[in-house]
Amino acid sequence: MKTIIIAEAGVNHNGDLEKAKQLVKAAKEAGADLVKFQTFKAASLVTKFANKAEYQQKTTGAAESQHDMVRKLELSEKDHLVLIEECRRNNIEFFSTAFDEDSFDLLLKLGINQIKVPSGELTNLPLLRHMSQFGMPLMLSTGMANLGEIEAALNVIEQAGTPRSKVTVLHCTTEYPAPMEDVNLRAMVNLGATFGVKVGYSDHTPGIEVPIAAVALGARVIEKHFTLDRNLPGPDHKASLEPHELKAMIDAIRNIEKAMGDGIKRPTPSELKNKPIARKSIVATQPINTGEVFTTRNLGVKRPGTGISPMLWDEVIGKPAKRSFAIDELIEL
Repeated sequence: MKTIIIAEAGVNHNGDLEKAKQLVKAAKEAGADLVKFQTFKAASLVTKFANKAEYQQKTTGAAESQHDMVRKLELSEKDHLVLIEECRRNNIEFFSTAFDEDSFDLLLKLGINQIKVPSGELTNLPLLRHMSQFGMPLMLSTGMANLGEIEAALNVIEQAGTPRSKVTVLHCTTEYPAPMEDVNLRAMVNLGATFGVKVGYSDHTPGIEVPIAAVALGARVIEKHFTLDRNLPGPDHKASLEPHELKAMIDAIRNIEKAMGDGIKRPTPSELKNKPIARKSIVATQPINTGEVFTTRNLGVKRPGTGISPMLWDEVIGKPAKRSFAIDELIEL
C-alpha cells in the first residue's frame, strides 16, 4: 500500500510567493504526493500578547511578538490561487492546514477536498465541529495530546458529521526539532489499535530515519517539513529537510513499501535460482558398494541441494545402496 507523503512547506516561504512556488517545484521533484502550506489569519490565530515558543525565540528572536511573526507569514486568497495553479502545473496536489473557521471556509471555497487539523487545534471544539460538518477527509495531528483528548476530538468530529473512517490520526511530537527520546513511535501503532483509525506520522525530528521507521510500522501518511535552505531566517527552517534530503527520505520510503510485501513467507522469484546452490543434499563420504547399508559413517551432507534433502536423513539411514557411489556423489534411493 502506497504511503501518502506530504512535503510540509508550511511557512518556509517567509511570506514570499516566489519562494512558495519554488517549494512547490522542489516538493514535486523530490517525489512527494502533496505539498502543504498553512492557512491562517494572525488576527484569528493569536493574541497580540502571546509569547513565542522557545524554538521560535531561538530562530527569530525574542523581541518580536508571535502575532507579528505570523502576520508576516500569512498567505492571501490570491496567493492560494497562485499556489494551487502552480501545483496543477507541477502535477502535485495542493494541501493546507486550517487554523480557524474562516481559513477552513477559504480552503473549501477553493475546492480543497481534504484538510489537516494541526496539533494546536485538537482541543478547539468550535473549529473541529465546523470542519467536520462537511464530511470531508481530515488528517488530525496529535502533538501534545493524551488518549483522552484524542478520543474527545474524534467524538466531536463524528458527532458533527465526519465518520471515523474518513479521519487519519497523525502521531506527532510538537517540538522543533523533536528529540529522538520523545518520539515514542510505538504510540502511533497504539492510536490505530485504540481508535480503529488509519494512522500516520507528522515528523519534527532531525534527519530521515524516523519517518522511514514509521512506514515500516504501518503509517499511511508521512508529513515532513522541508525548506529551500536551512539557513534562511524564519521559525521552521532549522527543523526542516533541504530538497535533496526530502528526496532521500521519499526514495527510502518507497523502497520500504516494496520491502514490506504481503506478509506470506515463501521463496521469492529472485532467490529460487540460489536454492539448489545454497541448500545441501545427502552425499557419500566414502566409496559405497552396491548392497552396502547407508550409515552415519558413509553418508554426509554437502552442497549442492539437487539431491535428496537432509530432512529425509532418517529415511535413508539403514537402506541398502542400489548401486555403487563414489565419494561426494549424490545419494539416490
